[in-house]
Amino acid sequence: MNLTPMTVDAYLSFRSPYSYLAIDRMQAMAARGDVQWNVKFVSPLAVRLQEHFRRSDSLARPYFFRDSARVAAFHGIAFQRPQPDPIVQDPNTLEIASVQPYIRGLTRLGALATRRGLAFRFAQEVMRMLWDGSVVGWDQGDHLHRAVGRAGLDLDDMLREIAADPAPLDALIERHEHEQREAGHWGVPLFAFQGEPFFGQDRMDHLQWRLDQHRAASALTHTTRLSEETP
Repeated sequence: MNLTPMTVDAYLSFRSPYSYLAIDRMQAMAARGDVQWNVKFVSPLAVRLQEHFRRSDSLARPYFFRDSARVAAFHGIAFQRPQPDPIVQDPNTLEIASVQPYIRGLTRLGALATRRGLAFRFAQEVMRMLWDGSVVGWDQGDHLHRAVGRAGLDLDDMLREIAADPAPLDALIERHEHEQREAGHWGVPLFAFQGEPFFGQDRMDHLQWRLDQHRAASALTHTTRLSEETP
């Protein structure tokens, strides 16, 4: 019996290394036919909830850097922090700038890709361009144009649409952020399946386990129904 892929909401941010580190496994799950990803781009916590980082322990940031690199090495994923950082931030005080052209632009592009039905492809291509270490100065030259093109979209066309009326895209991003909290968490990557949240790339095995449970239950229900209908 062939079962259709199960839809899972995936909340991602372009500044999150763990969102990037989840991409390969997301792609593998989609290729197996397990999942249809409903990608929803959100702004990073550094923009949405700056007080969250002001309250963080001083050890949080260095551990975060060490752990993300370790996860990449463990999974054999090419990894390097984006240059420039998508978040404009003082390197000494860590204060987040009030104007955020990089991450705002990337997230709006992601929202537009969502409207065009290509959110997951966009996430794959743009996150790899940002995080896999193959590009230095991603905001210069044609790096972003090429990544967007590989996702099946035209960057110049998208930028014109955004410049003409960004309000609907900002509203979509805010809606995703509201839905993210409604799903049960505030961080990324967050995966939500049938009302159950799975926070972090290190919960993807648990997500797969839950999907397998639902698939097995669906198969049993289908078999039972067929047996009841057979004369």
